[in-house]
Amino acid sequence: MRNELISANHAAAMAAILAARANRSGRGFCAGVYPITPSTECMELLCSRQIEKGQVVRVEGEHSAMAVCIGSVAAGARSFTATSSNGLAYMAENVVTAALLRLPMVMMVANRTLGPPWNIWADHGDSLLLRDSGWLQFYCADNQEVLDTILFAYRLGEDPRVMLPVMVCQDGFVLSHTMAQTLVPEQELVDRFLPPLEVPHRLNEQPHALGSVVLPQQTEVLRRQHHEAMNTALAIYPQLQREFAAVFGRPIADPLVGYRYEDAELLILSMGTLASTVERAVDRLRERGVKAGGLRVRLFRPFPARQLRELLGRPARVAVLDRDISPGFGGVLWGECRSCVSGDVLMQNYMLGLGGGDVRPEHVEQLVDDLLGRETAGEPMVMEVGA
Repeated sequence: MRNELISANHAAAMAAILAARANRSGRGFCAGVYPITPSTECMELLCSRQIEKGQVVRVEGEHSAMAVCIGSVAAGARSFTATSSNGLAYMAENVVTAALLRLPMVMMVANRTLGPPWNIWADHGDSLLLRDSGWLQFYCADNQEVLDTILFAYRLGEDPRVMLPVMVCQDGFVLSHTMAQTLVPEQELVDRFLPPLEVPHRLNEQPHALGSVVLPQQTEVLRRQHHEAMNTALAIYPQLQREFAAVFGRPIADPLVGYRYEDAELLILSMGTLASTVERAVDRLRERGVKAGGLRVRLFRPFPARQLRELLGRPARVAVLDRDISPGFGGVLWGECRSCVSGDVLMQNYMLGLGGGDVRPEHVEQLVDDLLGRETAGEPMVMEVGA
């Protein structure tokens, strides 16, 4: 295990390369790549490495990058791509296609604000735009988690009980361009954790159709199977966690990650790197005598609703922080969490850090002060922290 000082973009690329080589005894590896800030340096590193039994295809746009991934997995190869923001929006049609064809692959999304007006900083609105596309979605909090989650995502998505693509998200520039000490496993360990990919419906010598027209009842059956596969991914998560820890000697995080939440009377929910800021704010709030706790939603799809419902039944007040906005509604995470609280819990939505606004612990303390002063929940609030 090497300890290297790398960015999260390079952590993602190194994980993809290790996963690619792990399939050398299978049908190899293929990636479709197109640059877009802030994910570009991930693909630059991928393009610079020789991968045995692997090929990186440089294409003219993100739609084609995903098409290359679809074709390669349909042929039985392990596949990877990375993108951000409008690049993800441009490939949306093929993102949905990959999921509905039940083709397991991994895509790293360096979250960035959708334009116009153009903005290159972090915002979860790009990947949440595709929350119902049928992909599993992870939101990472640091560089090590990006590397580990990509390896874990291949194992989870390629499980024969799941067979679905996985999106591994990280906050653009906050992580993508920030260097941090990261443990990079040896190839031998990755080989032990990732068996060769077997796609049961891959194209081979036996003629069969992929993506043909079907009747309504067949669509109903396929949607039910897809929904069940998502739920299966959540059910087998603990088993794969144990296997990951046994091979790599370190745990991989749960779908929900808590911080000083066991005795909390006020809970702050967030995703991605916002959770790190929340942890610092929780420490400061505890010094003031406020029994606050943090809870990070790491796995957004499938949504861990049952586990969240159990945790949200205890505190009297909950703040949901969204680095995204669904105009005319509120925060996307808040919308997901509303069904998980009982009537006697006061849940308030705060949207902040939109467009990469710098969220600091004092901002979290301000919204907690607002929450403590409330008798009832109000409309979702946009906190402007970009100045």
